Amino acid sequence: MRFGVAIFATGDGMDVTDIGRATEERGFESLFLPEHTHIPTSRLSPWRGGAELPREYKSTLDPFVALAAVAAVTGSLRLGTGVALVAQRDPILLAKEVATLDVLSGGRVLLGVGGGWNLEEMRHHGTDPRTRWTLLRERVLAMRQIWGNDVAEFHGALVDLDPLWQWPKPVQKPCPPVLVGGNSPGTLRRVLDYGDGWIPLWRGDTAAFGAQLRELGRLAAERDVPRPSVTVFGAPPDAATLDVLAGLGVERCLFWLPTGGPAEVVPELDRLAALVAGHLTAGRPIGER
Repeated sequence: MRFGVAIFATGDGMDVTDIGRATEERGFESLFLPEHTHIPTSRLSPWRGGAELPREYKSTLDPFVALAAVAAVTGSLRLGTGVALVAQRDPILLAKEVATLDVLSGGRVLLGVGGGWNLEEMRHHGTDPRTRWTLLRERVLAMRQIWGNDVAEFHGALVDLDPLWQWPKPVQKPCPPVLVGGNSPGTLRRVLDYGDGWIPLWRGDTAAFGAQLRELGRLAAERDVPRPSVTVFGAPPDAATLDVLAGLGVERCLFWLPTGGPAEVVPELDRLAALVAGHLTAGRPIGER
């Protein structure tokens, strides 16, 4: 099992390039950045975490620009989005951004994608929340066509692209891994339909999560394909739970870092690195970073 971290990187917190360096120096495999282009002031869509939406949701850096900066100061750190809100992005532009980042980083991109939860934010982008899952699917499939073909086209219900050229192509072939986010009942079929892996938020129930993984395996067997990789987003920094996740076949765990300056971020990075290193040294069944 590999280990990474996720953080709401902001313009007034620890510099994202310093976060990237510190993460790589401590042996973590990956750094994931969430995305919100903005937060509508109406606040009609409820935030799952409580009544008060944290300030960092309104202040996130653009993940692709920020990850490009991190790529320039690191050598092996995987660069992830957790998650890119594809239903709010033009697929031709996003295909170009992802491929460019993959080229500049030497093939280190992990593209987490999701439909989003803030309905007002979607509407500001001209996206109908009722059709966002269809739009997400078609945009990902369209980008796959662009990445994998010299002449690409895609024709769907909501995305219609006549033949086009676009370079550069990603370093990773046929494309950077697409990790589909979500915890709803329909997510597992989406993962198998247009993703390479699943990136669920950790909900704290190992029994329920184990049942979902078994169902993912069953659905994959029905299609005669391997079970997609699983990345647990917001994994608990708890040794016993990590052992359970490893036993369930989870490939990657991502720990949350606090948004703030170096005084908040660096000690937490050190604590998490010690947790992982301690288990590796002790020979616990967590596996390798």
